[in-house]
Amino acid sequence: MSRQRAEGVRLGNEVEGYLLWQATVAVAEQRAREFVTPLDWLTTAQRTEVEQAYVADGLRRAQQDLERIAARCRSLRGEYEERYRTLRARCLAGTLAAGACLVALAAAAVSLGR
Repeated sequence: MSRQRAEGVRLGNEVEGYLLWQATVAVAEQRAREFVTPLDWLTTAQRTEVEQAYVADGLRRAQQDLERIAARCRSLRGEYEERYRTLRARCLAGTLAAGACLVALAAAAVSLGR
């Protein structure tokens, strides 16, 4: 992959991540508003404080979820890379063994033909 393309992919991933996080923030804020709506006895200051605490808690949990997902993705990537290396080694060994068998058969055929 060219350097320019890799930079474009990285930038695209950053923009996507930013937009996804902004959507998460918007959802947390909406849920906080919905949470405090039935609490009509709260003062405006209390309502604001509860909303802020609810949003902060929701965003903290979302960040923990994302970190857990990212760790699992890294773990899976390592597992798949190891499996790929093993499979590649097996394929190479099989190809070499098949080639050696063909060479042996060709040598045997030549020696029988004499």
